[in-house]
Amino acid sequence: MIVKLGYVAMSVELQNASPSQTMTFAQFSKIKDREAAIRKLERIAVSNINNCLRLLKHNAGNQIHFFRLSSRLIPLANHEELPDWDYIKPLKESLKEIGDYLKEHPMRVDFHPDHFVVLNTPNKDILSNALKTLVMHKKLLNGMDIDSEHRCVLHTGGGYDDKEKALEQFIHNWGYIPPSIQTMIMLENDDTTFTVKETLYLCEKLGIPMVFDYHHHLANHEEVEWQEDWERIVNTWKTSPLPVKMHISSPRSEKEYRAHADYVDPEMFLEFLHKIKGSVPEIHCMIEAKQKDAALFKLMEDLQGRQEIKIVDQSSFVVE
Repeated sequence: MIVKLGYVAMSVELQNASPSQTMTFAQFSKIKDREAAIRKLERIAVSNINNCLRLLKHNAGNQIHFFRLSSRLIPLANHEELPDWDYIKPLKESLKEIGDYLKEHPMRVDFHPDHFVVLNTPNKDILSNALKTLVMHKKLLNGMDIDSEHRCVLHTGGGYDDKEKALEQFIHNWGYIPPSIQTMIMLENDDTTFTVKETLYLCEKLGIPMVFDYHHHLANHEEVEWQEDWERIVNTWKTSPLPVKMHISSPRSEKEYRAHADYVDPEMFLEFLHKIKGSVPEIHCMIEAKQKDAALFKLMEDLQGRQEIKIVDQSSFVVE
């Protein structure tokens, strides 16, 4: 089984390369000339995308083949006070540069839109804003000439004091989501509300791949072991052009169990990998640790010299 590691959005190794520089609406409003304010937003967005390209080059240089793009590339995109701003137009060249680079240096990239992107909300305005945000992600992927299928991870959403009803609300709302947006989506079990079984219910019913978050499962699970559902999780990926994806992180402490630690506990990770060995030919594991790429390098270092691990390159290995 081939295991490829990825990390999230920012590097702690690369200086001054934030892809998430921002500008608040209050700052925007202070600029008297609206056109000048919009130009400034566009300059920040271009800088974010250029930094994103630097991160991709850093990844290629370090043989990292899996990366989560920042969802905050464009400050104030879709803000209600800026309905007339065509934010993609000034980014066309920068986005094309990323697309060209990824053609030369293939890498799996995807997004994890913010927690306010909730598809099971009973509130029409919240649903409408969630859709706008997903459309923005679609436009970014199109600009990079990336096939948008299964590129956005979402949580199921809120429990609203009745989880069963909240799951049915998701199915109801799904009917309002354009097919081109539906195909972008993957669903992840979360650490407080929707368990593996509940997330799987939606994934199987609606044909959505499920991203298994091991740490979330340990923090929020039913009495049964997750292995019982592993085959079902793998099956949700059978029509996807991409390998199975999961999230790995470690608890910061017993007391702060849900919080992510700086690094990944290699024993915890290996315990998971041994249990799934042989079930898939390849799995992509997104590291959600505070130390980002440094956590990836540290994990690879920790796995060196293990009898059952054959290192392939700086971010990939085979579990034998």
